[in-house]
Amino acid sequence: MTTPEYEVLALRYATRETTTSQVYLNHHMYPGAADEPVVMDYFVWVVRHGERCIVVDTGFTPEVGEARGRRTTTSVPDGLRQVGVDPEAVDTVVITHGHYDHTGHTHLFPRATFVISGRELDFWTGPVARRPLFAGSAQWGDIEALATLEAQGRVARMAGVKDVAPGVTVLEVGGHTVGQLVVLVSGGDGEVLLASDAAHYYDEVTLDRPFVIVHDLERMYQAFDVLSDLGRRQGLSLVAGHDPAVLERFPAISPTDPGLGVRVG
Repeated sequence: MTTPEYEVLALRYATRETTTSQVYLNHHMYPGAADEPVVMDYFVWVVRHGERCIVVDTGFTPEVGEARGRRTTTSVPDGLRQVGVDPEAVDTVVITHGHYDHTGHTHLFPRATFVISGRELDFWTGPVARRPLFAGSAQWGDIEALATLEAQGRVARMAGVKDVAPGVTVLEVGGHTVGQLVVLVSGGDGEVLLASDAAHYYDEVTLDRPFVIVHDLERMYQAFDVLSDLGRRQGLSLVAGHDPAVLERFPAISPTDPGLGVRVG
């Protein structure tokens, strides 16, 4: 069977300004590393072909963003609408991990099955996730919504590697969280690797610099190796999870609104 040629979109929905010491673990330990301003963008991703549409992560609401000091640029529902995605027609949503900026708006997708690491869901619905250094990364209403979806039979737990559609493979790499996922999209003339928060910034992989929020440092380094190895494939496009460089590396979806997002594949 021929693998579909997917269109892959990265939609920016929010942004914030921070510094390198706030995004890289133990930033002060790197020789000559000055504490410099850096932008962190927030994305959701769309993978589609014909009538088939997969959404990867679901962002946060403007209210959650405001409470956390993040500026919404285009709300997730509006961004999806602008690229012609009807959330009610989406059949698969991949939740790459349980942090607040990836788990909102699940109610928008009434027909979808939600794919998530089983270890990830167990962690965020378990008691340790409520400890202070973990709890701040979650939006608890979103976690409860995922638990409700599972009770309704709408969650597909996974471990390791899972094909969610022909040419769309989800890999569990861990590190940033216990069950961090990445998504590999094949077909057409190349491949797209959606790193999500396995690599917030390209520099995490190229400079071997872990992000400041880490569940398992060894697995985070191993995830960098996975991304680096896959990135050597001819024709593969790596999409970092929060890097504003994404908007520069790929063509804009809208020439009149370049900040809306980019077309990766």
